Amino acid sequence: MSKHILLSCSFLLLGITLFAQEKSTYAIDNFLEVRLTFEQDNWHEVLDSLKQAGEEKRLKGDVTINGKKYEGIGVRYKGNSSYNSVRKFSDKLPFNIKLDFDEKKHKLPDGFETLKLSNVFRDPSFLREVLSYEIANKYMHAPRANFAKLYVNDQYLGLYNNTESVDKKFLKENFGDKGGTLVKCDPNWKAKASSTCPKGEKSSLMYLGKDSLCYMPYYEMKTDYGWQDVIELATKLHYEPGRVEEIIDINEVLWMLAFNNVLVNLDSYTGQFCHNYYLYRDEAGLFHPVVWDMNLCFGGFRYTGITKPLSNTAMQKMSPLLHYKQKNEKRPLITQLLKIDLYQKMYIAHMRTILEENFMDSTFVNRAKEVQTIIKEAVESDENKLYNYEGFEQNLYASSKAGKSSIIGIMELMNGRAAYLSKHPLISRAAPVISEVKPDDLGSAIVVNSKIEGTERAWLMYRYGTSGRFSRMEMMDDGGHNDIDEADGIYGATVEERVEGAIFQYYIIAEGDKSATLSPRRAGKELHTVEAGS
Repeated sequence: MSKHILLSCSFLLLGITLFAQEKSTYAIDNFLEVRLTFEQDNWHEVLDSLKQAGEEKRLKGDVTINGKKYEGIGVRYKGNSSYNSVRKFSDKLPFNIKLDFDEKKHKLPDGFETLKLSNVFRDPSFLREVLSYEIANKYMHAPRANFAKLYVNDQYLGLYNNTESVDKKFLKENFGDKGGTLVKCDPNWKAKASSTCPKGEKSSLMYLGKDSLCYMPYYEMKTDYGWQDVIELATKLHYEPGRVEEIIDINEVLWMLAFNNVLVNLDSYTGQFCHNYYLYRDEAGLFHPVVWDMNLCFGGFRYTGITKPLSNTAMQKMSPLLHYKQKNEKRPLITQLLKIDLYQKMYIAHMRTILEENFMDSTFVNRAKEVQTIIKEAVESDENKLYNYEGFEQNLYASSKAGKSSIIGIMELMNGRAAYLSKHPLISRAAPVISEVKPDDLGSAIVVNSKIEGTERAWLMYRYGTSGRFSRMEMMDDGGHNDIDEADGIYGATVEERVEGAIFQYYIIAEGDKSATLSPRRAGKELHTVEAGS
């Protein structure tokens, strides 16, 4: 017996050792060392001229990543404000490095083909990008991020954020396919729509008619087709918001909106510029939102698009119903969806989950301090960092300067925000309690029972397979839907026509008078499952 235990422990230790040697490209404690080399001494001038011309052409070079060399890769500068503002005073500019460039088909050991290195613009803490994506990944399909040390022709440019690209690999891993439509919702700031088009509002999904030319200045199509998809979504959102769930995953949208609001992520759909997200329409025809560009999360950007810049106090007390409360028709994803009672309750439930799981105790600050410790020496030795080391030490807790701007401390913001939101009547009111969920595979059908208190209605959201749209079925407590006895608090629903061999995924929404609860709480990213044949 002891020999078996020893042998098992040996294999376990071996597994741990191998895992440690092959950390993910985006493990937060895995610093990438990225060494770019170009034949040209004037590489910066070449990259800068390409960027200024608005072209996405790349300069060919070589890169060594954690000691492994990749030849013939393509490099360009990236970013808007983080490039245009910084180029005036610093060499630390943001890079996009494509490994599978030209005839080369390079990939990192875990399959990644592109590195997107950001220069931590307007974030003295160095923490916003990494921590925001880490939280987003609990609830949504979102990129991952960590840090990289960048050298160019042996010149050390400093510590960068390294963010996962939303590309074919990302789509395959998150949605199970890569053959749909991908739209980057980020306006072309230099383009102007025709005078014959209705006035748009950046990447807001406002309906602008049936002419695709009216949409082109506001979105960047990343696939060879897709403009009619964008028009279809804008049309349905404008005219039939109650049916928009037929073509977009409403639950994922509500998570994105809840995330933006709780974390005061205003450099997003929710803020003035209404951008920095992707829409992916999968092969089944369903749109999914993907958040993007987090360096100004946690109050790094103060503009909502409907008020003057928010003060620190105003950010702490920003309304959960921003835009909806003001009936702002320029944000239809918010105003059109939240006017539907069930969707608004789900949105508030998501806000409550994000708040309680991250900011109502020491969970978030402990994680932030842990990451701060990991990068402390690298930040201190970065002579090209855009802001001073005192700002790095201070900005987790208190406001500090980024150039001429004052950037609110992350905990300064979130401590006040958590206190405000936890007492807000929309979030603090009693919600239904789901205490038990039990599926039963009958072979020809699947029955789901759930014990729920304090609910008026309950819904089963289900699908066969691991992708595609969820169907909605009301769960009943009338004794006639495999729910045991009438009015006993056990709700039941039966899904007929069992799909042989297919996994069954589902979540439950318990809807009270003015609130809702979901099971699992992170429904969407986490789901209840009945395995085929179980």
